[in-house]
Amino acid sequence: MQEELDLYIETGKESMGDALERLGRELTKVRTGKASPSIFSGVSADYYGVKTPISQMANITTADARTLMITPWDKNALAPIETAIINSNLGLNPQNDGEIIRINIPILTEERRKEMVKRVRALSEDAKVSIRNARREMMDAVKKAVKDGYPEDAGKDMEQEVQNLTNEYTGRADKAADEKEKDIMTV
Repeated sequence: MQEELDLYIETGKESMGDALERLGRELTKVRTGKASPSIFSGVSADYYGVKTPISQMANITTADARTLMITPWDKNALAPIETAIINSNLGLNPQNDGEIIRINIPILTEERRKEMVKRVRALSEDAKVSIRNARREMMDAVKKAVKDGYPEDAGKDMEQEVQNLTNEYTGRADKAADEKEKDIMTV
């Protein structure tokens, strides 16, 4: 029975870790007003009939703090990449010169920064909901084990361990959101 509970706890830890990883990936997509190639991580272009991530079609570099340059490996990919960026709702205006695509990252307005912070908070809350769901599943497993004859004292200790894990992971989600919020609000 102990091995079964340990397995539930390990699975719960993995679920909590996955929630934090997902939060991290989503936070990289939130624009901060600084040039970062990661803002294109979710953008795919139609390349010879196949949806292909831009990062697999071109080299994305930062020219300076506000400029990104996309150099496709195949010059025929310039137009599809440009179209994908325009259609991505990132609010960016690519400039295609026939060789590379330059993208100037506009300075975020105060209103837009506040919208971004709200989005970061929503992403953080989604991660915390996933963490709490994993907690609930682990707690249910512990309660079921106690009901089936597992020692009650050990069950209480296990519940406390699960709660400590939950607190740790929700704290990490809050910390990641706070750092991103600080980054967004820095002018």
